[in-house]
Amino acid sequence: MRRQSSEVVVRRTIGLALLGTLIAGAALVGSLVLQTVPSSAESAESAGSVTSTPVAPPLLGADGSLPEGVTVFDDEYAGVTRLSPELLEALRAAATAAEADGIRFFVNSGWRSPEYQTRLLDDAVAEYGSREEAAKWVATAETSPHVTGDAVDVGETDATSWLSQHGAAFGLCQIYANERWHYELRPEAVTQGCPPMYPDPTFDPRMRP
Repeated sequence: MRRQSSEVVVRRTIGLALLGTLIAGAALVGSLVLQTVPSSAESAESAGSVTSTPVAPPLLGADGSLPEGVTVFDDEYAGVTRLSPELLEALRAAATAAEADGIRFFVNSGWRSPEYQTRLLDDAVAEYGSREEAAKWVATAETSPHVTGDAVDVGETDATSWLSQHGAAFGLCQIYANERWHYELRPEAVTQGCPPMYPDPTFDPRMRP
């Protein structure tokens, strides 16, 4: 009976040892898994950091077309924000000064896509009856300073009148005698005054192919 009891004791001891080893191993595996799997809070934080990145809305009037009432400060329109930075800065400085006289600068047209410029030229040809007459008012997409963002058509009459008197101080000059609204940046005008105007765009060497 003692021998059998001893064998039973040995077997029980071995069994307990194996059970302890298995439990320790399971605990170790569980610890490793917890270390490699992110917590729900970490996952939420990570997801939040991805989805919280602000996305800029698309610009309005992607071809450069503008509705009435757009000012030089309306950044949401492509026709305004895609003007050359130097021209836009000068326009905004002049507009700020003009506000002291109760005058607001509106942008009737600014930057234009080549496709939009071509449509405007086609419309002018239909209106004036020939490409030669249309050229006095609308340039081609290849020659127009609107397409490069270097020209702006300012409205309304009080704003163009103000610019005709004060625009040179900001480097803003009327370029064509027949287009009182068309202004471009001429930095030298600040000290030298604006250059003489062309009678119309057909006299401008830049308009010649």
